[in-house]
Formats: sequence, structure tokens, C-alpha cells
Amino acid sequence: LTSWLDVHLGRKSRSVDHALTAAQPDREPARVRRGDVVLDIRDLGVKFGGVHAVDGASLTARAGEVTGLIGPNGAGKTTTFNVCSGLVKPDRGQVVIAGIDISRRGPARRARTGLGRTFQQMQLFEGLTVWDNVALGAEAAAAGHNPLTHLVASPADSRMVRRRTAEALRLCELGDFVDTPVSQLSTGQRRLVDLARCLAGEYAVLLLDEPSSGLDQAETDRFAATLRRVVEERGIGVVLVEHNLSLVLELCSSIYVLDFGKLLFSGTPDEVAASPVVQAAYLGDSAALNAVSDAESDASADLLGVVQ
Repeated sequence: LTSWLDVHLGRKSRSVDHALTAAQPDREPARVRRGDVVLDIRDLGVKFGGVHAVDGASLTARAGEVTGLIGPNGAGKTTTFNVCSGLVKPDRGQVVIAGIDISRRGPARRARTGLGRTFQQMQLFEGLTVWDNVALGAEAAAAGHNPLTHLVASPADSRMVRRRTAEALRLCELGDFVDTPVSQLSTGQRRLVDLARCLAGEYAVLLLDEPSSGLDQAETDRFAATLRRVVEERGIGVVLVEHNLSLVLELCSSIYVLDFGKLLFSGTPDEVAASPVVQAAYLGDSAALNAVSDAESDASADLLGVVQ
């Protein structure tokens, strides 16, 4: 109702212009500080029929950092995200956000706890403007679970929505497109709108699923710069599922590698890039992978002999 009145009384353009002009770097979420663990996945297990989509995977992400989750197709990356979001029920394991166990909570309560998510296939409202798409991210958080607040917003909530929408648009450098329908944007611009809508909500951790999909190199570079700015200014945690390894190695502080649902390797970008195990998994060289496994077994046997 408030948005309808703004449009039909001619107030919307003035309030949008004022909000964009006044937008300032937002404070970090009160419940987390840089370096805090914002997402802790513990011994996750998911089976579809008799197939283990995820088998005992664990992952830790911290505020103020980008954490990578990579692996070949079918490794279980998106399934892991779906479990975190409450879209898939795991067979075992826990998901903890900012110290709160959300394993038994539904998707809406997980979002209110501090979990934001984008999808590989963008879920945008094509007929709405950029401003309205991004504002939905803030409005959903303000409305909560009270059905009355979904119909009529308080003046304080309306101001909060304008402030957080403007701040998200500033972070993603979308101020020139506030009145543009999303359907008229390029794929790169749409990816930024998708990110901005998450940023309009007060999340402690964002799960980004293939955000560079469909982008050319210039758009990928712009997205990377935007994500760095977001993490630096907001201090939130980001978990990135991405097939563009150059982007992952550039952005991430730590990287987890899944293969056939199992955690294959974890470490810094340099360690991941140099790992023969990771190289073998990505190249699909089973002989190389077996050789690496044999070498590790021999090394373990030698070490055991020294200890004995």
C-alpha cells in the first residue's frame, strides 16, 4: 500500500533520489564481527535413493572473507547450498549460522537468522524495476512472519527499506538503473541486481551459486570488484560456488573441494592450485588420482614406521 501511494502521488521518484544521495556505507551486522564463524557445516550427509550426493562434508566460513566451494559437475555443491537453505533435508549433519543451529528450521526462519542465497538461475521479477526488485530484499526482512505487515508498512519500516535499498544499489553501482525494468538489463547487470537484493537484507552470510555464469570477462571483472567491495565494507561472510577457477582463486581466502559428495581437499588458494589431488579430480585422470592416493598411503606407512 505504501509503495502504491508513493507511485500514484508522485512521491516515489523524489524519495528514491533522496535515498540514493544520502546512501552511506552500512554498518556491519551487529551479531557478527570480522573473523567470526558465520557458517559451520558439520558432517553433512545427503542421499538420493542409494546415491550419496553429499557424504560427510564439513565447511567453515568466516565474516569478512570469501570462502570457495568447488568441484567437478555432480560433486554435491548445489546440494550443500540447498541443505543450508532448508530446501533439502539431510540424512545427517548440522548447519550452524553465527552460532545458532538452524538444522531444524525452515527456509524463512533461516533467512531471518542471517542466511542469504542466490541461485544459478536468477529469480528476478522481470516486469519490475531494479529499485523494486532490490527493495523486495529489504521488505521481506521487515515484514517477518506477521501477515499484516505484508500489507501495510510502518513509516519506520518504509524508511528502513529505502535506506537499505539505496545502500545496496550504491554498493553494486546500480544507481543509474533504478527505474529500468530488469528485463532490459544485460546478464551482468542482472547478476548485480540479484546480489543487491541479497544485500538489502541484513544477512550474516551469503551463498552465491555460480554468479559468473553467462558473464563475459569484463562483466566477471566488474562482479569480482563489487564482491570485494561488499565484503570489505559490510564485513559479511560469502560462500562462493563457482566453476570459474580464476575467479575463485582471486577472491577466496580459503577453498573447499568436493568430489562425489566427499570433501577431497581444503586449503588456501595457493595450496588448492598446487594440489595433485585437486588437479587429478578436475582433469578426470583416475590413474593420476590413484597414484596420488598410493603416494599418500606410502607416506603414511613410512611415518607410522618412524613413530613405532
